[in-house]
Amino acid sequence: MSHHHAPPGLGEASFFAHDHGTAAPGGAPEHQRLHLNGVLLPAGEVTDLWVVDGVLRTEPVADAVTVCTGAWIMPGLVDAHCHVGLGPHGAVAADVAEAQALADRDAGTLLIRDAGSPVDTHWIDDRADLPRIIRAGRHVARPLRYIRNYAEEVEPEALVDEVARQAARGDGWVKLVGDWIDRDIGDLAPLWPADVAAAAIARAHELGARVTAHCFGEESVHQLVRAGIDGIEHGTGLDASTIALMAERGVALVPTLINLENFPGFAAAGESRFPAYARHMRALHARRFATITAAIEAGVAVYAGTDAGGTIGHGLVGTEIGLLAGLGGAGFALGAASWRAREWLGAPPVADGAWADLVVYDTDPRLDVEVTRHPRLVILRGRVI
Repeated sequence: MSHHHAPPGLGEASFFAHDHGTAAPGGAPEHQRLHLNGVLLPAGEVTDLWVVDGVLRTEPVADAVTVCTGAWIMPGLVDAHCHVGLGPHGAVAADVAEAQALADRDAGTLLIRDAGSPVDTHWIDDRADLPRIIRAGRHVARPLRYIRNYAEEVEPEALVDEVARQAARGDGWVKLVGDWIDRDIGDLAPLWPADVAAAAIARAHELGARVTAHCFGEESVHQLVRAGIDGIEHGTGLDASTIALMAERGVALVPTLINLENFPGFAAAGESRFPAYARHMRALHARRFATITAAIEAGVAVYAGTDAGGTIGHGLVGTEIGLLAGLGGAGFALGAASWRAREWLGAPPVADGAWADLVVYDTDPRLDVEVTRHPRLVILRGRVI
């Protein structure tokens, strides 16, 4: 890989024609031989990269078409909490799931951790023009304790076996619903006894899967982190002791800041029947930024996830990056949505022979993360999209 330390002039990125090769399914050209020049993040050095046969090369490739010079280049973006195949009322048709995946791809999201879907989307793996997906099977919840038609619903005595089934259905992850409204209490409450959750997490680990959980309130996240869970989604109920334990154990947090903006609406919708829940959700919302900032400052591994699917649109990873940058700074947010998230999920780094999955920007995203909303080039499996 050639490195030079003199940065290009700001705003002087040049982009060249790349219409080259035969058409592949989805309209992407096949077998592109590309050359890119620009500042490669996170290293921040001017670098030349080549692409041939869908992989990166760090030595010059003959007949490569230069697609950018003086640009800013990042490993493809990651949406670490996304639901392809999920709509407001549950499962969606394949053409809708395809449109969801395309919206994410066009925003620069080239790797998705699908945090629960009621449909089997493995057909996407056969599509070179769609993002790579790491699945968590289907949400696991209790009857009447989650959104209708989203989850596989079981009572606690069946949780261990259901987790084993979802581990087989997914790609190394299982997604639990950790808390939801308990109608008898009228507020958020854990779905699973702590010992049952611990047994289910242990079973998933035996099968080589990691476990994450939806947690809004305080009690569920407290119990599940101590039960050995690998990840927490949302995490608005975190306190100092649980944050410290997450940092010590390497438990990941995907706060889905876009979704946290919906808490006042959730509170209003439930207020007439569940006033205690409404007050609780407003309190969690009021301290959301302080809670997530405390996790970041404690060294918890935090990653970007939009919670797309259901009622949240796809293709919003740039918005999530912007919200994260407001808490941890631009470099932190970019890493949370790119190189750190890719490493966490097992994707290879930018290196010779690795995946040619890149996003390219006109200007430096470290100076203005808003540029991530509008990538100039998206390169997936070596093809310019």
